[in-house]
Amino acid sequence: MLDQAEALRELVVKNDVQNTQLKTKIITVTSGKGGVGKSNFVVNLAITLQSKGKKVLIFDADLGMGNDDVLMGIYPKYNIFDIVFTQKRIEDIIVLGPNGVSLIPAGSGLNKVDELQESERNLFLEKLDSLNGFDYIFMDTGAGVNKSILSFIAASEELIIITTPEPTSLTDAYSLIKAADHFKIKNHAMVIVNKAFTLNEGLDVYNKLQRAVNKFLKLNLEYLGCILDDRKVLQSVRQQKPFVIAYPNCDASKSIENIAMRILGQNMKTSVGPKELFKKLFNIFS
Repeated sequence: MLDQAEALRELVVKNDVQNTQLKTKIITVTSGKGGVGKSNFVVNLAITLQSKGKKVLIFDADLGMGNDDVLMGIYPKYNIFDIVFTQKRIEDIIVLGPNGVSLIPAGSGLNKVDELQESERNLFLEKLDSLNGFDYIFMDTGAGVNKSILSFIAASEELIIITTPEPTSLTDAYSLIKAADHFKIKNHAMVIVNKAFTLNEGLDVYNKLQRAVNKFLKLNLEYLGCILDDRKVLQSVRQQKPFVIAYPNCDASKSIENIAMRILGQNMKTSVGPKELFKKLFNIFS
């Protein structure tokens, strides 16, 4: 991981001077540990934003445990690197989920990034041109602190970190923020507290994390809100139907609605799109 530090820092400097006139907002969503409901959040937020007239793409970037498709009740045949190794088009691998949300399964195929020849990378980037036109692209990474996750954090303009009130989850979230700060790949991150019993608990958990970050790190945190603990979430997972569709009036759905409205109201950085993002990733993995 330490070998990647210089590449990560150079990428951030490049991002700061890059022309970002197009409207696509690329947001990495990650967590310090697994089991905090990260993918469930991504799926339900994407559906909510799509229902508000936005065009949303989920990029399932979890190398080993990608399950966005399962949560959405859809069954992809291919992943993103099939467009290189089997000559598929982007249109062949994208699957549509509820409300028209687009999903690109990536998963273990991302392990092949550093194996691609230059001609294969150019072909891959060329085919990504057809992905233009999305308002939001959510990069749903794995959990923890490793080269892959830090690379996606560096390549994306915005970062959302999911935690829960559990002390272990909070500690691991801090470790992830510390790594992003240490390698100087982000100076700002948004935080969501999942599975909070009350709104006050969610805010208290965030304040605890913010105090630690303010004391020891230079990275700025922003609170996006909390998702209330709700049995309907578990029921929706078992049904393979996102809870904002299956139970639109439950506490968790209302929480997602509030977070979606905050995101829509933010002046987030924009990106030149998926092609540029993968160029950045190739530079890091090279």
